[in-house]
Amino acid sequence: MKNYYDLLEVNPKASREIIEKAYRVLIKKYHPDLYQGEEKVYAEAKLRELNEAYHILSSDFLREQYDMELEKEKQFNNTINNKNIYKNTSSQNVKEENNKNQEVKKYKVGTIMSMVDLLKDIFKKRKKGEKPIEIKKEDKMAAIITLIIVVVLGVALWFIPATNGFIRSLIPF
Repeated sequence: MKNYYDLLEVNPKASREIIEKAYRVLIKKYHPDLYQGEEKVYAEAKLRELNEAYHILSSDFLREQYDMELEKEKQFNNTINNKNIYKNTSSQNVKEENNKNQEVKKYKVGTIMSMVDLLKDIFKKRKKGEKPIEIKKEDKMAAIITLIIVVVLGVALWFIPATNGFIRSLIPF
């Protein structure tokens, strides 16, 4: 969208009189009779733009509508710029995380497989000099709760005659 205020070289809060004076000065400056050749073509195009800008900004109703549209465009551009800033910072964060030697894993909280993965990470052999994997407190608590639930269910199923044989088949000893 063209910015008519910039085209007429006035402030968006300018009064009607200031806009009219700026329009008259620019009309004299870009009048096509003052130019020849390609400059005349440019002056005619500039004159058309100035007339359009003055027509919009000299009418209170049209100026109000134009200001609302201009504000919407600014907000839209700010939103796009903020998204681009977020994308740039998030891509920088990803690069920084990839550069780290230590990887923090995310576990699906509350599932048996998350407990198994957590226990594998805790007890897996690592080379000398490596730091142990950082595990969040929430992940440890979820693993402990899952382990307790599995043990309680196993004991309960042990005492039910129909499932006793199944539980015995799971225990390796």
